Amino acid sequence: MNLFGLMDTSGSAMQAERMRAEVVAANMANAETTRTESGGPYQRQHVIFAADQGGEDFSNLLSSATRQGASTTGGEPAGGVHVAQVIADNAPPLKRYDPGHPDAGPDGYVAYPDINPLTEMVDLMGATRAYGLNSSAVQAEKTMITSALDIARS
Repeated sequence: MNLFGLMDTSGSAMQAERMRAEVVAANMANAETTRTESGGPYQRQHVIFAADQGGEDFSNLLSSATRQGASTTGGEPAGGVHVAQVIADNAPPLKRYDPGHPDAGPDGYVAYPDINPLTEMVDLMGATRAYGLNSSAVQAEKTMITSALDIARS
């Protein structure tokens, strides 16, 4: 087993969670954007994660892990995660009556992005917690490596 496998796995998760937090921040920043370069209001973005497992599907990984009695695949760590894609939410825009707004239609309604600040904050808290958990895992592995080196020295 690779000694630094946990760091690779946690590092990939930290990168993915950082990207998720950036997307949430962009959503919150554009919550009132009524005009984009492509026209229309800003559309909420979602991050899709995918497992880094070398193309194996879940059933193969599960059978391999149960045969070996460990959560590894062929002696290697189970793998990390990466951002597969960032997709736009297809929810229809919210209409608010504001006839004085420069982007108001002939009926006086303005199309705003369908972004709920509470939902975005929950997503941001989830990303922050996951990032912190992976950081704690890296710290624990660093402690284990240091302890192993101390044992080797004595």
